[in-house]
Parts: sequence; structure tokens; C-alpha cells
Amino acid sequence: MSCLQTIQDYGLRSIGIAERLLPKNDFTLCEQFTLIGSGMIWNVYFGIMALATGFFLATALALGKFSANKWLRKPSEWFIFLFRGSPLFIQFFFAYFFFLSLKKPYPMFDAFTSAWLGALIVLFLNTAAYTGEIFYGALRSIPKGDLEAADAYGMSGWSRFRRIVWPTMLRLAWPAYTNEAIFLFHATTLVYFSAFPAWQQRGDALYYASYFADKTFNPFVPYPILAFYFIVLTLVIVWGFGLINTHLNRHLPVAKQGKMKFRLNLAR
Repeated sequence: MSCLQTIQDYGLRSIGIAERLLPKNDFTLCEQFTLIGSGMIWNVYFGIMALATGFFLATALALGKFSANKWLRKPSEWFIFLFRGSPLFIQFFFAYFFFLSLKKPYPMFDAFTSAWLGALIVLFLNTAAYTGEIFYGALRSIPKGDLEAADAYGMSGWSRFRRIVWPTMLRLAWPAYTNEAIFLFHATTLVYFSAFPAWQQRGDALYYASYFADKTFNPFVPYPILAFYFIVLTLVIVWGFGLINTHLNRHLPVAKQGKMKFRLNLAR
């Protein structure tokens, strides 16, 4: 079988558009690259969806924690503390069995026990908590001079938030938020090692890498391939977020624009 035929057969297998059965023996390098790359579709899906939805909840959490009203501040503080204080892997297990217990009396929760929705909810809540803390720190770091200038121009309420607070918060938080986005995509590899099942052997990239490592008793081929895909993904994230960072700082002199710095998170 040619490599092109392998790509056609297994390129979209992780989403059910391909051969149903996995290769059993005589694994080629093309098969491993193709199937692990196919699994990356799920990692990208989890990362993008969790970031896109978690961004807005994180903003609300940051504003709530920054609020002087304790009925807004305390729930935000405890939400952030709960999800930042417990391991993500444990959150996956707890959420799965929680949804499973709801599924029995309420069949409508059946979809929540599937990884595409249940695990996504966990990642959404987790990244919202971490990002909320980042945004809260940025809110506290907004220069008082900017707020005083807004007051001097007669800005208040929504106008003050939209023109001064919101863009300044994003500009200050964006480098740290980029690191959170990178780590979130890396954390998606925990999904199919948690209780959420891989339906019909359609797992993420780590699922296929583990499959090849178990079958060949040689982890030194599939896992470096997996690392290669995530390195490429990380470079894409840094590039994309770097463009946004440049846009957020476009009004500043080049010498004063903050540079993006990658900082490795060793543990969640």
C-alpha cells in the first residue's frame, strides 16, 4: 500500500471517515504519521472550542473577582480556586461519573458522557478559571493614569470599559494568555486517558501513539511523531497569538511593545 493510499484510508479516521479497523502488524512510518495526525483533529477541536468559549467566561470571572460586590466576588474567587486547585485529570474523572449518574434518570445527559461534549465542558471550565486569574491580574495592573484620563474625558460605564479597561486588560494579559493556550492544547492529551471513552477506537493523537507503542513495543517512533505534531501546533499558536499581540500593541512605539515569551508549565 502506497503512502498516498494510507492517507486516503486513515487520514480522517478519528472522525469516522475512513477504514474502521486499525492496522494490526507491519506498521509503516506513513501509517503512524497518518493515524497520529488524524488524532490531532480531536486535540485541535478540544483546544479551539475550549479557548473560544472559555475566553468569555474568564472575562466574567475576572470582572466578578475584581468587583467590590461580595455576591459577585466570592463565587468568582471560589470557582477559580476550585478549578486551579484540583488536578485536571481528577476533574475529568469527577465530571464523567457525575454525568454518568445524571444519565440514568435523565437520558438527555447521554451526550455528556461522550468525550466530544463532556470532556470539552471540563476543559472549558478549567481554562476559564486559569484565564480568569490571568485577566484579574491584568485588571489590577491597569495604570491608574489611564483610568484617570478616561474620567477626565467624561467616560463612564460601558464606554470606559470598552475603550480603556478592556483593551488595556487584553494587552497586559496576552503574553500570559498565550502560554495558557499552549498548555491547554497540550492538556487535551489527557482526555482519552481519563474516563471518557474513545468510541470505536477513534481517539486523539496520544491514543494512536499509545496504540502503536503497545503493538510494536517501541515507544521511540510514535511518541516522537506525537511530539513533532505538538511542536508544530505550538509554533502555529505562538505565531497566531503573536499577530494578535502586535495588533493590541500597535499604538505603542516599537521599543515599548511587549515581546511574546514562551514559558513552559511543568504541571497543571
